[in-house]
Amino acid sequence: MRTMLSVVRGTRFPLPAGGKQRQITVDLDPAALRAHGVSPAEVSQTIAAQNLTLPTGAAKIAEREYRISLNSSPEAIAALNEIPITGAAGRQLFVRDVAHVHDGYAIQTNIARRDGRRSVVLSVMKTGDASTTEVAERVKALVPVIRAAAPEGLEVELLSDQSTFVTRAIDGLLVEGVIAMVLTAAMILLFLGSVRATVLVAINIPLAVIIALLCLRALGATINVMTLGGLALAVGILVDDATVEIENIHRNLAMGKRLTRAILDGAQQIAVPAFVASLCISIVFVSVVFLEGPARFIFLPMGMAVAFAVMASYLLSRTLVPTLAQYLLAEHEDHAPKRGVFARIHHGFEASFERLRARYVGLLAWALGRPRTVATLFAAVVAATVALAPFVGRDFFPQVDAGQVRLHVTAPPGTRIEETERWFSRVEDRIREIVPADQRESILDFIGMPSGYTLAITDSSNVGSSDGEILLTLAHARTLATADIVRELREVLPREFPELSFYFQPADIVTQILNFGLPSPIDVQVSGAQRDATLKAARSLEAELRAVPGVVDVHLHQIVAAPRLHVEVDRQRAHEAGLSERDVAANLLLMVSSSTQVSPTFWTDPKSNFAYPVAIQVPEHRVDSLAALQGLSLPTATDEQKLLVDVADFRRATTPVFVSHMNVQPTYNVRADVQDSDLGSAVAQIEAIVQKHREALPPGATIAVRGQAESMQVGFARLGVGLGFAALLVYALMVINFQSWKLPFIILMALPGAAVGIVFTLFATGTTFSIPSLMGAVMSIGVATANSILVVSFANELRPQGMSAAEAALTAGSVRLRPVLMTATAMFIGMLPMSLGLGEGGEQNAALGRAVMGGLAGATLATLGFVPVVYSVLAQRWRAPAIDPDLADPGDFDAREST
Repeated sequence: MRTMLSVVRGTRFPLPAGGKQRQITVDLDPAALRAHGVSPAEVSQTIAAQNLTLPTGAAKIAEREYRISLNSSPEAIAALNEIPITGAAGRQLFVRDVAHVHDGYAIQTNIARRDGRRSVVLSVMKTGDASTTEVAERVKALVPVIRAAAPEGLEVELLSDQSTFVTRAIDGLLVEGVIAMVLTAAMILLFLGSVRATVLVAINIPLAVIIALLCLRALGATINVMTLGGLALAVGILVDDATVEIENIHRNLAMGKRLTRAILDGAQQIAVPAFVASLCISIVFVSVVFLEGPARFIFLPMGMAVAFAVMASYLLSRTLVPTLAQYLLAEHEDHAPKRGVFARIHHGFEASFERLRARYVGLLAWALGRPRTVATLFAAVVAATVALAPFVGRDFFPQVDAGQVRLHVTAPPGTRIEETERWFSRVEDRIREIVPADQRESILDFIGMPSGYTLAITDSSNVGSSDGEILLTLAHARTLATADIVRELREVLPREFPELSFYFQPADIVTQILNFGLPSPIDVQVSGAQRDATLKAARSLEAELRAVPGVVDVHLHQIVAAPRLHVEVDRQRAHEAGLSERDVAANLLLMVSSSTQVSPTFWTDPKSNFAYPVAIQVPEHRVDSLAALQGLSLPTATDEQKLLVDVADFRRATTPVFVSHMNVQPTYNVRADVQDSDLGSAVAQIEAIVQKHREALPPGATIAVRGQAESMQVGFARLGVGLGFAALLVYALMVINFQSWKLPFIILMALPGAAVGIVFTLFATGTTFSIPSLMGAVMSIGVATANSILVVSFANELRPQGMSAAEAALTAGSVRLRPVLMTATAMFIGMLPMSLGLGEGGEQNAALGRAVMGGLAGATLATLGFVPVVYSVLAQRWRAPAIDPDLADPGDFDAREST
């Protein structure tokens, strides 16, 4: 199967799990070896000398050149039994006299089971630059061919396919995007009351998305969850430019202008503010550059997708939308009242909106007359938000329900793999009782070492025969949440199986990447040259972490006390018997392991030309007691038989299964997970405990919190710097545009409102601060700034007409109420499907959508309420800008009509 699948481009294969690897087995008979005075090492050396894989050459005889072949390797396995070997006193023996050579299997070091049946599991992994969905489709296309070529009775089944998660997530985002487009178009239709105007705005969305996709393709990006998430996020923004454009054209038409004049004036009046607003939305994604690690690679495509789509939308609204408006919009006339259900709905909406506008103008007038009261109330709300923020919690990324549960199970150290399998059967039966059949699809067990040697592409969390992993795949149409299943298993299994230790590993691919392959999000590393003191500190830390609320699955990763039999060779006695340490070690190795470990030799099957290892070993069932081990025969140079017990002593001891190092220092890892708590709160408590232990460490020892916890702290800090830098860039851009230091400051007064909305929304929905929610905050900064620019720039344009700052603020708030609400409502509706997190992996983008919705709501209230008040206070202190008489058009800003 691996050979057939290797032709698929973009794939790589770790060694299979489970099954028995074929080998040519030479089973030694200890009793026959003692009787004939032959050592295991002599059998190994004889077979290696008589079974060769060596080239010969060619000979030129007369007019021809002959290829020389040699029977260096027997053609049949049975022929290996006939290889001669020298026994005691020079007697001629054959291998069959002291061993049995047969077609066999290597000692099994790992077991894979599916629903209790032993199986062989072959994992197919993709290379870094390959597409998950494309690789999966190519592999699945070969499955029927593999089934047809498989031996009779061999079942070939597709156990899991991560591409389905990707496909479902992408399909979910596409559905969310379409729903957002439809809802946004319906909202625009309701506001504008014109199907043609709605078409003008709606056509802007798919065209901007297509342009953004073309730009992403040119940069080598792919269509994935994050790029589509960025485009779905941008749907509400993409209507912004076209909506403001159409609304401004309608306003100019309402002033009695001709259509062409209204289009030109409407486009000219908002060209610069809209450009600055679009740049502000794009610039805020510069903060993504400050991220590092997986978070940067995840969110950089999203930021690029949003920036490309927003700038494409601006270009289309300046070119395509005015052109189409010339053909689709009608000259302004006082038409007779239209009839029909929609006309009545629109008229009712317009009447309600005008009542809302009147009430808003009244409230704004009240606020403009009481700036200190408004500022005090606003400051109080911001202070309450600051006090509430610590209760929101922090996570690096939201947990994603991938429909799988990965449970790591460890039996007592030294448990042989057959006994571990029996433990797994009992645990698996209990899992079936907890998770009903209609709630699960399959249960996979991986017991023992994943392969004969550790590779970077294999899972190295299993470190011995007592280790294993259970992968529970849940039914897609299930009623139980994965988190509830994990919680119950975490409570029941340790209580019913106290001999075993359990901890859960991340099952979704996003968390696995964010953990950098670690099995837990919290990894406390204790390093130091003094191994015993370091281990003692790690044990003490482990005990204290178990008492931290919300911290679960606390365990020391290293297994430090596996059972060991120490063979102490007495060199003097061995020398007197004519034996060296090498003689004892070579024979002992063949007794308890095989020759493949140090002196591998191979036999080539002449039918298939495949080479199989030849393993000289003592069958496991013959070494099932200490007496059998002590009875190892060691022939000497004088043909005298010596047993291992004659030259060595035996004692029981313990040994670490493996040793970890960090920066050359011996290291112990205390790992943990969180449940019913956010990662940030748990890490804060752990840091306090770690700080206390740092003071008691021996000289040179260190303690560091690694894993996702470290990535979260670094990510939050760097994204905070990025947000500050983005805000500075936005401010600098507005200073250049407005040629003023004060106007940009007024515009940025909407940002505290966005922060208030974000914090209250996350708290109300039970969503924590995370990288996705902070990305939503980034988006909120751009949108809040864009809407605030529309209000402040319009108010500033009214000042040359002789209006006071308060009058200009009141007029700007009234006139810009519709476009601001349209933009905010469009984006709010566009984010609604994403914020619900209904699709596959939707939990990840739900935090982003909720943050945007909350920030948008708070920023809109601040833009319409607080920003005009700040403008009225600060703008009245400086002189109104002079108006260019050549550009003045009193009809453009009819204050009486607007208010």
